[in-house]
Amino acid sequence: MTITVLPIIEPDIKPGDPLVKEMNDQLVLMARALQDQHLKELELMEPLFEDIVIYISYYNKQGVRWKIVNDVPESAIAEVAEQCDKLGYVRWKTATLNAFNRD
Repeated sequence: MTITVLPIIEPDIKPGDPLVKEMNDQLVLMARALQDQHLKELELMEPLFEDIVIYISYYNKQGVRWKIVNDVPESAIAEVAEQCDKLGYVRWKTATLNAFNRD
């Protein structure tokens, strides 16, 4: 299974603020760590040819939320949920896949 974790930068955050730049850089690092370290075992999950795409973003400017944006087996969803729970990330609660505004 191919794992892709994409950091989603909120459009309503002011890009000129140095804190925002630091937060965005940190989000990129968290996405990379989730993909390359915490979810590494998913690469061996059957079927090997499938992809899993996960979005992560900030909510309330402090916490991190996550969402799987494609159809994957329930076992993959459970593994992502377990790893994200360990990291303190919360499930992204929106009805649509392309809704990037706050819950």
